[in-house]
Amino acid sequence: MREIIHIQVGQCGNKTGEKFWEVISDEHGVNPTGTYYGDSDLQRERINVYYNEATGGKYVPRAVLVDLEPGTMDSIRSGAFGQVFRPDSFVFGQSGAGNNWAKGYYTEGVELAYPVLDAVCKEAESCDCIQGFQLTHSLGGGTGSGMGSLLISKIREEYPDNMMSTFSVVPSPNVTDVALEPYNTILSIEHLVECIDNEALYNICFRTLKLTAPTYGDLNHLVSATMSGVTTWLNADLRKLALNMVPFPRLHFFIPDFAPLTSRGSQQYPALTVPELTQQMFDARNMMAACDPLYGRYLAMTAIFRGRMSMSEVDEHMLNVQNPNSSCFLAGIPDSVKTAVCDIPQRGFTTAATSIGNSTAIQEVFRRILEQFRDLFRRRYFLHWYLGEGMNETEFTKAESTVGDLVSEYIQYENITAKEQGEFEEEAEEEFP
Repeated sequence: MREIIHIQVGQCGNKTGEKFWEVISDEHGVNPTGTYYGDSDLQRERINVYYNEATGGKYVPRAVLVDLEPGTMDSIRSGAFGQVFRPDSFVFGQSGAGNNWAKGYYTEGVELAYPVLDAVCKEAESCDCIQGFQLTHSLGGGTGSGMGSLLISKIREEYPDNMMSTFSVVPSPNVTDVALEPYNTILSIEHLVECIDNEALYNICFRTLKLTAPTYGDLNHLVSATMSGVTTWLNADLRKLALNMVPFPRLHFFIPDFAPLTSRGSQQYPALTVPELTQQMFDARNMMAACDPLYGRYLAMTAIFRGRMSMSEVDEHMLNVQNPNSSCFLAGIPDSVKTAVCDIPQRGFTTAATSIGNSTAIQEVFRRILEQFRDLFRRRYFLHWYLGEGMNETEFTKAESTVGDLVSEYIQYENITAKEQGEFEEEAEEEFP
């Protein structure tokens, strides 16, 4: 079995991770004590991707829970699914990172990194054929951004042949008001893979779901629904997903999307048809990043439909949406849109769809954070908190340059003309006749 090890870091990463385990445990028919109560063999077919089977037929999440302070761990332990995790899966410190990336990456985080890696190694050793790692964290706080970046680097060193997927929550002033968030985010971006934007989550709650005062629970509900849909594909093959989705090595940031959008606590969800799901999937209001793909270009896209539906109908309606919007897709990349259908519906839904798009439109998110970063860095606001932990200004300049170059590369592919693409293809044919 192709196992995945899940790691959740910091307060936000642990809260979204807790909700994720609640959702997929329900889908696989595992109760809060780890006992299987499902009624379908399909629920057990790929359960070993995320769970270890323990004595007595119980299922234990293959997870490592990390934080630099004990409060979040105590909250999870006392929660509904607190008893399903192994006690040695909890790795935490006592000091906290104080919303400082440098503390998570250079000082407090380093001390905790080795116990975390030990826990990861134990999980990896118990796997028959590990395919990769999945990490949830926030980019705004100190632990999720700093220690999250450190763990990604360490795990890549230790397991260079395995894939790494991250669910990274980008901060928004609508949700939190921590002044250091732009610094933490820019310093983290070069370590990341997939972004979920708090700005977009807030807009979805406020505009689409009509929630006047969205809470973290409302945001985590959206994140967990999206993660559940995305990991349906991860159950198949993480490496295959990366091969299909990343045509250029630096452009590996994906925009998640989920349909239908519903508020937390809704009892009955309407069963949407395939055309309605497909239409919503390309709607900017359903995107988990605050950008509009219609103003960019898709380099690649993967769509996962869940529920009882015809594969031929899915393919037909996906083409019906793509053809009129062909200018929104980079020509020359064959089969840039992959589709899959999973018969098992998502928790609480009759039909649902999740997509992850590699679109140049995500530059809008990076430009927003970069602008906030430059406003702070130009005036050297709050810089002493980072310098006091051993950092120097060149690291900030390098991080700013890295993200600036990333935005420029997205713009390059967004503005490429058909003529230029033809020239590139002719050059490629000459090199590889």
